[in-house]
This record gives sequence, structure tokens and C-alpha cells, in this order.
Amino acid sequence: MLVKGLLPLLTLVKIAVSLPAAPVPPSEGLRLVKVSEDDEGTWVTEDQKFDLFISKKINFVDVTDTWPKQLEEFGAVTDSSLEARQISFPSGPTHQSQANPLIAVAGKSNPQSWTNTFTSYNNRYYRSTTGVTSATWLYNTIKNIGAANSAITVTQYSHSASGFSQQSVIAKIPGTSSATVVIGAHLDSVGTTTSGRAPGAGDNNSGTVTILEAFRVLANAKFAPANTLEFHWYADEEGGLLGSRAIFNSYASAGRNIKAVLVQDMTGYSPNNVIAVYTDYVSTALTNFIKTLVPVYTSLPVITDVCGYGCSDHASANSAGYPASFVTEDTFDDSSPYIHSASDTVSTLDFDHILEHIKLTIGFAVEASYF
Repeated sequence: MLVKGLLPLLTLVKIAVSLPAAPVPPSEGLRLVKVSEDDEGTWVTEDQKFDLFISKKINFVDVTDTWPKQLEEFGAVTDSSLEARQISFPSGPTHQSQANPLIAVAGKSNPQSWTNTFTSYNNRYYRSTTGVTSATWLYNTIKNIGAANSAITVTQYSHSASGFSQQSVIAKIPGTSSATVVIGAHLDSVGTTTSGRAPGAGDNNSGTVTILEAFRVLANAKFAPANTLEFHWYADEEGGLLGSRAIFNSYASAGRNIKAVLVQDMTGYSPNNVIAVYTDYVSTALTNFIKTLVPVYTSLPVITDVCGYGCSDHASANSAGYPASFVTEDTFDDSSPYIHSASDTVSTLDFDHILEHIKLTIGFAVEASYF
């Protein structure tokens, strides 16, 4: 997603079309969306969700599936609350000897090949046929990669309860502790219409292949972590973070011990040639740790920025009570101008820059394995 919100426009939209504000009992086919922490929410149809929010590049979260049982606000997780749960992070990296040999075998050829296929689908919109088939292709690719290590499991996560057929994918490298570390990216894309061309090379094929190459390296090495590592590819981020929200809420309900979450959304377009670590709707302590990894495991400088309410899947982890972090290609103003259009093509990507994000992902995976 990673787009700037336009709250004044939303006010005009509500007035113009008389959208019902929450709280009211939902009618069949309506979805409850929020555009800020203070927003009570608005009931809209799926078509209205696209026309009024997605097409206008307004950040929003679809909270329908947790209404009215759970109306938590993003931003509820604080560092003090994490300290109360005894979650802490190292002051810097300490496992370079394990991470560097793995980083050395990461490359660009596989990400380039996967990108050519993944962006060839007309779009990966969560309500489209190609949204389903592209996610299935990705699942099969991940499953084939995971076969290098018999301990790895790769599963699809159904979102039929939310009314769409695109599935998320979860690959698990089991550890010896009861804790889990999550590395995620969203797999869907969206264009200027629901059926139009949306190759989504930057948003978010780039994040998808970034964590996929990191997973490939760890799978081939038969890396055995202490904390379980889960790689997540989320469906329907563009429709209001539905895929990641469902997964993290289910983890919270089950009492899963998730020690840290790293989300990468857009990694291949960086005019400043930096790695951007975002500081809002995240764990400050985890974010500070991520910042120490960038100069150690990559050749790029680190920069910080903020992106606002619900701009990507880290917000779902944060909302569910887990320490989250968010890494992307550049500052908000200098990130790819081609997203959410037919122009978000392979030609806009810098695979050297993607490789730096892959290195960071591997470094984080190794370091977080020993939290």
C-alpha cells in the first residue's frame, strides 16, 4: 500500500454519498473501514471500498471481521507494554559469523526470474481470478523451495471467512523454542481499476521476492533456528490489510508467542539509494535494533520516516499486540511513483537495491533466531 492518506477528501466523500458511519449493525455485503485511529468507521460495499479509498490512495484498514467483538485501535502497543511482557531486543548484531556465509550466497537471478513471472499476471487484485492464480503460483514456488529442508512446512491460509478466495502463504522453519519470529510481505497488487493491468513490480512483488530469496537461502542451508521462523506472504493488503490482520488476530487469540515481526513493502526503487526504516505504528525498541543491522549487513545508509495509519501489514501485527517493524525502499516522498498503476513494471526496479534488502532480511532472520 504505502500511500498518503487524504482525510479531508474522505470527509467530502461521506457527505456526498451519505455513507453510514459506525457503529451500526452491518448489512449483508457491507465492509467496515477506518482511516485513522479516531475514525469510528464507515460501512461500504466492496465496490465503494475501491472507488472511495483504494483508487484515491487513502490508507485504510478493513476491520469488519473483528467488529463488534474487537474494536482495538492501531497504536495501542507501546514499548512500555512490551517491557511488561518482558520482550527486549539486543543493542546490536552479534551473529555475523552465522549470517555472513548465508548472505554471501544470496543473489539477483532468482528474484529477477520470479519477478518476470509474478508480474506477468494481469493483476494480483484479491477479488480477481488472476489474484487467485498468482497466489497459487507463489505457493507452489515457495513449496518447491521449502522442499530443500524436510523440516519446513508450507501452507496456504484461507480467507474465505472474509469473502475472498486469494490465500496467504506461510512457510515455517521450526525452532527449538516456543517463540516465533515473523518476516512478511504482501503478495497482491492493485491498479486504477479492479480489472485493469496491475503488474505490481514494486508494490509489492519487490518485497515478495526479497523475502523469498532470503527463505531460499535459509532453506538450502538447512538453517536450524532457535526461535521458529515464519515467512508470510499476505493476501489482500490493498483491500485494507485483511490477510495480515486475520493471521495476526488468530495468533493473538491462540496465545502465540511472536517475539518480533519484520515487514518489507517495496524494496526496488530508491533514488536516494538508502534503506528506510519507518518509526510509526511499530515497536521503537525493535525498530532501533533493525537500524543497527543495516550498516552491518548492507552497503547502504539507513534513513527513517513515517507513513501514517494502516499503510502496510506491520500495522496488523502492532494492532494484535506484537512488536512490529517496517522496512522499505526510501522515504515516503521518494518511494516509487509508479505504484497502483499499469506503469509499476519490471523496468522500474533496481535489483541491486533489492539484493541489499535481501541481505538485511537474512541478517535479521539469523539474529532474531537467537532473541
